Amino acid sequence: MLTHTLSEKTSYFLHLEEQYGAHNYHPLPVVLEKGEGVFVYDVESKRYYDFLSGYSAVNQGHCHPRIIQSLIDQSQKLTLTSRAFYNNLLGEYEKYITEYFGYDKVLPMNTGVEAVETALKLARKWGYINKGIAENKAKIIVCAQNFHGRTSTVISFSTDPSSYKDFGPYMPGFEIVEYNNTTAIEKSFQDKNVTAILIEPIQGEAGVVVPDEGYLKNVRDLCNEYNVLFIADEIQTGLSRTGKLLACDHENVRPDILILGKALSGGTLPVSAVLCDDEVMLNIKPGEHGSTYGGNPLACAVAITSLQVLLDEKLADNAAAMGKLFRDELAKLDSPFIKIIRGKGLLNAIVIDHPNKDAAWDFCLELKQNGLLAKPTHGDKIRFAPPLIITEEQIKECIGIIHQSLNILNH
Repeated sequence: MLTHTLSEKTSYFLHLEEQYGAHNYHPLPVVLEKGEGVFVYDVESKRYYDFLSGYSAVNQGHCHPRIIQSLIDQSQKLTLTSRAFYNNLLGEYEKYITEYFGYDKVLPMNTGVEAVETALKLARKWGYINKGIAENKAKIIVCAQNFHGRTSTVISFSTDPSSYKDFGPYMPGFEIVEYNNTTAIEKSFQDKNVTAILIEPIQGEAGVVVPDEGYLKNVRDLCNEYNVLFIADEIQTGLSRTGKLLACDHENVRPDILILGKALSGGTLPVSAVLCDDEVMLNIKPGEHGSTYGGNPLACAVAITSLQVLLDEKLADNAAAMGKLFRDELAKLDSPFIKIIRGKGLLNAIVIDHPNKDAAWDFCLELKQNGLLAKPTHGDKIRFAPPLIITEEQIKECIGIIHQSLNILNH
């Protein structure tokens, strides 16, 4: 495995985390202290292109001036009331986001996995009340190689041992089917206790796995036929990342339950949301679900601005155009070490083909040396997902960095 000499300043911060923090992440050895647009800067003031974007949480770019101004303005007025009382921003936000995405209701939460948990509870409740499923018999279909978070419930239907091993016993009520396989889904739907299917329109953590065209539409049709709720986890794929407002929009599919997070706050604080219509949402009664911080005034103000920026700056259109350019330019490199290039919009990945099992990590270390930050997932896959404000000139400069960095794999 390659190592690069670290400065005393960088080593200081790395050692602090090593000594006092849980060892539940394996970060690249870079210590960041500033972000602006598509760039981040380390404690040595070296500038990097950010090609992870906080796992797509900073679609609008780091420290977007309008989003930061909303954060500052609201933080000086009121940040939290809890839902024990009304506040003057929650209703405005609820109206804004439901009209924005075309749903009757929204349930605001904080983190992405909280929103996933919320959607699962809503689906089960709907199954018992609307579909007539017997108590405690509701089943939810999920896909292999999924990633929806790391709570005890969500890891119960993971197929990744690093997520679930030694964390049992597991929550029942889930059935795993192969991703991108509608035959398997229809077979699972024969069970009358199936209340919902939970799908990532593109599997992000698995390495940006894009399903066949028509897959989402076929799933939607099957859900209609068998009276099953379609839950779309658009936490990473939504909010213009793939070249449409939602990844489901590529096939004109409307989920019954839509899960959003990450870029909903432009990377400033945890904000997530679950959207659905009254038939599903109004089954939840007072006291049955909630969150101290969910729907707080600060989050509401920031989320409205973050969503407006996506529209005003036409970031979906830019993601579509820059994503195509990026994939086309990557293909032109014709590198023997890049086995697969895949993605939509500015959610892309490559699969590294190299006998060294650490090749993807070594390549990312070399990218870092040359001014671009990306990180491997599942060993040989590397996601490339810059902020959606990136320009054509910047894309071409980044292709140059990638081209230069691939030379390390010749050694």
